[in-house]
Amino acid sequence: MTDILFIILCTIGSLVTLVAAIGILRMPDFYMRLSVTVKASTIGSGLLLLCAAMYFNVPDVTNRAMAIVLFLILTAPVAGHMIGRAAYMGKTKLWKDSKLDELEGMYDEDHHLRSGRVKKEPEVSDEKKADTQP
Repeated sequence: MTDILFIILCTIGSLVTLVAAIGILRMPDFYMRLSVTVKASTIGSGLLLLCAAMYFNVPDVTNRAMAIVLFLILTAPVAGHMIGRAAYMGKTKLWKDSKLDELEGMYDEDHHLRSGRVKKEPEVSDEKKADTQP
């Protein structure tokens, strides 16, 4: 019974990783490729590591595999977001058939997110201006 579970987990993990590899070739622009690879490779690698942890059934292997899975789940989405943001700030072009750029106009020249309100400098009275000048 456990052999069937190992076969199912390995097959699903391998197929999801294959989808990630095919996604790199088939997707039309950088942002779609990044999205497919980050999601699919994280799930595929996680399933393969889960299968390895269950197959070997040794505490050292299980602990290491679970630590790697946790690390992948925590870091892959953050890394994908940062790579995508760096590509957007670097003016990587969208696919020609993209209809919507939700980030257009959201960043200023210094790559800082614009807010809806403008910060005003606090007004300083004439007495305080006189006190601060030498």
